[in-house]
Amino acid sequence: MPALKDIATQIRRDIVRMVHGAASGHPGGSLGCTDYFTALFFKVMKHNPNFDMNAKNEDVFILSNGHISPVYYSTLARAGYFDIKELATFRKINSRLQGHPATHEHLPGIRIASGSLGQGMSVAIGAALTKKLNGEPNLVFSLHGDGELNEGQNWEAIMFAAHHKVDNLISTIDYNGQQIDGPTSKVMGLGDLKAKFLAFGWEVIDFEKGNDVEEVAAILEHAKTFVGKGKPIVIIMKTAMGAGVDFMEGTHEWHGIAPNDEQLAKALAQLPETLGDY
Repeated sequence: MPALKDIATQIRRDIVRMVHGAASGHPGGSLGCTDYFTALFFKVMKHNPNFDMNAKNEDVFILSNGHISPVYYSTLARAGYFDIKELATFRKINSRLQGHPATHEHLPGIRIASGSLGQGMSVAIGAALTKKLNGEPNLVFSLHGDGELNEGQNWEAIMFAAHHKVDNLISTIDYNGQQIDGPTSKVMGLGDLKAKFLAFGWEVIDFEKGNDVEEVAAILEHAKTFVGKGKPIVIIMKTAMGAGVDFMEGTHEWHGIAPNDEQLAKALAQLPETLGDY
C-alpha cells in the first residue's frame, strides 16, 4: 500500500479537481478532513469494499457533515469501492456522486443520506447499538463538524449515548473553528467543548494534530483502547479548513465555493500527483 501521506495528497488533488469540474461543492472542510479519512479507511477501520449495507462483521463509518462529500467520494474510490473514473461525474446530472451523499443512488460505501446537519450522531448511536444487540465486536466511527453542533439534536443524542453506555462508538469532531457564515466563535460560540462532553459522560480525547495523517491514525488507535469501558468516546480534532492548499487554509471563505482555472492550477502545483489522476 502507498504511504498514508501519498494517499492523502492524491485525495486532496481529487477534491480540488472534482469541485472545480462541477463549479460547485465544498473544498474547505474536505481538505481539512482528508488526513482523518485517509487514516481511518487505509489503516484503522475494518471495512470491506464489497459493500453490504448491513455491515455484518465489519466496522461502520457515518459521515454527519455530508457537505464534505468530495473527500468521502475520493476516499471510497481510492479504497476500491467504485472506479475512480466516476469521480469525474461529481455533482453532474444523473451522477451517483451528488453534492451530499444519498442512499437512493446506491453508491457503495454510503450508509445514510447526510445533507441535513445534526442527524449523524443519532444514526451512529443506532448503528452502534445494533452491533451490540447482534453480539458483534465491531466499532462505529462517526465524523461531525464543529458548526454542526449548533443543532440541538446532537446534544440529545450525546446524552442518550452516555446513558445507554454506547461504548463501541468513536465520534470525531472536526474542530476547525469555521462554518459557512464565519468563525464558529462569532456565529455561535461552542464554549468549552471538552468540558461539555465530559459533563455529558463521554470519554474525551483532545487532539491538536488533525492534519498529520500518521498522528491521526495513532489517535484513532488510542481511542480504541477505551472501547468497552462503559462510555462513548469522542475525539475533539483540531484541523485547518482548506489544509494542504495555502490560499484556502484557515478561512470560512472556502467552505463552499469552487476554485477557478487559475486557482485550480495554483492548488494542483502544491499537490503532486501520487497515485494517478482519474
